Amino acid sequence: MRTTTLLVLPCALLALTACGSEDDTPAAAGGPVVVTASDDACELDRTELSAGRNVFAIENTGSQVTEVYLYAAGDRIVTEKENIGPGISYELTTQVPEGEYVVACKPGMTGEGIRTPITVTGALAEADPAETGAVEAYRAYVQAQADALVPLVQGFADAVKAGDVERAKALYAPSREPWEAVEPVAESFGDLDPKVDLREADLEPGAEWTGWHRLEKALWVDGSTTGLDAVADQLVADITDLQGRVQNADLSVASIGNGAKELLDEVATGKITGEEEAFSHTDLVDVDANVVGAYKALEVLRPLVTDTALLAQLDAAFAGVEKALEPYATATGYVSYDTVDDAGRRELARVVDALAEPLSRLSAAATA
Repeated sequence: MRTTTLLVLPCALLALTACGSEDDTPAAAGGPVVVTASDDACELDRTELSAGRNVFAIENTGSQVTEVYLYAAGDRIVTEKENIGPGISYELTTQVPEGEYVVACKPGMTGEGIRTPITVTGALAEADPAETGAVEAYRAYVQAQADALVPLVQGFADAVKAGDVERAKALYAPSREPWEAVEPVAESFGDLDPKVDLREADLEPGAEWTGWHRLEKALWVDGSTTGLDAVADQLVADITDLQGRVQNADLSVASIGNGAKELLDEVATGKITGEEEAFSHTDLVDVDANVVGAYKALEVLRPLVTDTALLAQLDAAFAGVEKALEPYATATGYVSYDTVDDAGRRELARVVDALAEPLSRLSAAATA
């Protein structure tokens, strides 16, 4: 991974959303919550849970790739797992306070999903100081990225509005780096992500297309930003909105670990395939930012993980990704992804897969 100044910004300790520990695991309630996701159902073996650490044991018994989300009120994403293939099982560890939630299974990874309400009751155990410190440090990191994002996006938008296509192209990828580093937190505010980061391929018929990728297509395909001032202004407004929301994001040790895995999933399913930056081919900049963000999650959770073998495996796997990216680095970023041949793409996919497996165990290890 490329080490950027964003990775070493000061981490002032900020406000914390309380999270539970292993002590508040509802062990007597029967272990993991079994979620059976099929093509036409989203079944849970129980829908009343105790506050704190809960494990969702997901199995896709359907014929389509599915996603499973845990939503709080207003469809705020608490945690999620995407790209669960037919016949695949996955354990998702989360920490949740008392309240009403919804588990949504999305066969085909589209739409609102098949929804099952759940109720979480009871008080959270007093947070361990080490967990509190980890969450505070990560929140400070996310805030630093959001703070850095605003002027970067403003500069990009200014170039778009000035009709300076070449300058806007040069500023496009850098304007996205902080977003890509903390994307799971940004996505937890469900209304923002579709407005700022929706790809053309995911656009619903008749829906308005705004955000980075709308401007990306104008720059690289049309060669003109005429008529897109409002889109540029809206992007700045949405990113400024994100900056103000970070302090209210629900963060926990489990969500930080899950978010690290989500960042690797983003790499595997959107960046390595070249689908994310379909017009600019700046995918490797995104890959780097995703990996930097995932490593930051490991960094803040490391003191909570007693499994030294897992930590050693993660360190080696991160080093493997860094080594695989090195040949494509330039003085200002990375080469255009359309210049990376099939062998290079396969190697990147291999090292990302090698990191994804141990990273999927980070959340459980940090909350054990």
